[in-house]
Amino acid sequence: MTMHSTARLGVVVPSGNAAAEPEIARLTAPAMHLHTSRFPVLPGRTLRERLDVYNEQLPDVIAGFGGLALDAVVVACSGSHYLLDPGGDRELCDRIAQTAGHPVASSTLATLDTCTDLGLTDIVLVSPYEPWLTELSAQYWQKAGLNITRVVPVRAGERFSPYDVTTDDLVRQVGAAGIPSDATLLFTGTGMFTFEALERIGDGNDRTLLTSNICSARWALKHTDATPAGPGGTLPGPLQRLADRAGSRA
Repeated sequence: MTMHSTARLGVVVPSGNAAAEPEIARLTAPAMHLHTSRFPVLPGRTLRERLDVYNEQLPDVIAGFGGLALDAVVVACSGSHYLLDPGGDRELCDRIAQTAGHPVASSTLATLDTCTDLGLTDIVLVSPYEPWLTELSAQYWQKAGLNITRVVPVRAGERFSPYDVTTDDLVRQVGAAGIPSDATLLFTGTGMFTFEALERIGDGNDRTLLTSNICSARWALKHTDATPAGPGGTLPGPLQRLADRAGSRA
């Protein structure tokens, strides 16, 4: 495969999100090249107001890729899509995809796709969001048919701020929650770095570990038939863990 012929993934992110691009790129490389478009900066708006505007502007943001020939687009912003119910989320992405000429999915739809493929129904929701957005997240998943068995809030220090949660913050607070060793955990939010924490949280147990970025990468690879397997056919660690889970169901 040449660099010219490598599949191209478009990723849409909020302006301050530093995690989505490196995490998704690590999981999809070298099978895909990643190209990014950012939502506009909206000074003076509350978070809720920004999320509303993101949904309104999403078609134009994706159109901003212009003549770049993409194979798929992931919208790496879960919060704005929690404002939609799952049906509205799918309708928006399908409408944009029809115009764009390639598949489009939000990170939320990508997560539902993974849950369907792996037969997952009971979820422990790990959320770094403010309580109102965590509640919207839980409602979204429940409307989609998932059973939220528990919600584990995660803080950065004394405040809710996904972009500022450290690995130690995440490991400590999940560990203190006493989650069963065979539970399925969904870490919501594309802006929270998770990879180092997942290695520690998943060590020595059978937990299924999902994040918005892992599911987004998995969806992109699935819908472009790209394969990021390394020597010996192994996948990047987070994807391999999910592949093992799928294999155990076969």
